Amino acid sequence: MLLIVQVVTVFLASIAMSLAVAHALELPGKLRLNKENYIATQTIYYPGFTIGGIAEGVSIVAALALLLLTPASNRAFWWTLVGLLCLVAMHAAYWVLTHPVNRFWTRDLSLRGVSAGFFAVGQRQRSQQVRAGSDEKWISFRNRWEYSHVVRAVFSAVGLISLIVSVALRG
Repeated sequence: MLLIVQVVTVFLASIAMSLAVAHALELPGKLRLNKENYIATQTIYYPGFTIGGIAEGVSIVAALALLLLTPASNRAFWWTLVGLLCLVAMHAAYWVLTHPVNRFWTRDLSLRGVSAGFFAVGQRQRSQQVRAGSDEKWISFRNRWEYSHVVRAVFSAVGLISLIVSVALRG
């Protein structure tokens, strides 16, 4: 049972990290795009990344389960705790930094299904930001969105490495 929880946790954390790292690796190229090309590029992410993002929340639950299965006296406990905290921090960075900006990028899209419901979360707050965001503000929205993914990539990488170390310490 423990082995299954370990494998599932590391697998889910690796999916969550891969999405954040993919966005971070695009940063240099995307910063060179003009507004029209950037916005056109930005809108291609939402269907697939919304589905892939499910792994992020589930990885937190799996890491918590792994922590609960790890005695505090075990060397792996603290590594598991760090992994969990980093996954939580990555997820919090999404909701605090990234998600509010997504309303700006999705304002002209007709999203359906899971994507529509997901991006409706916090709509009142995001609507105020979109109204405040004129065409001159697109660069600040872009920078916030892009650099938030660098922050998320760092948290997710540290989290995944910590979880791998915790699994290795158990032997």
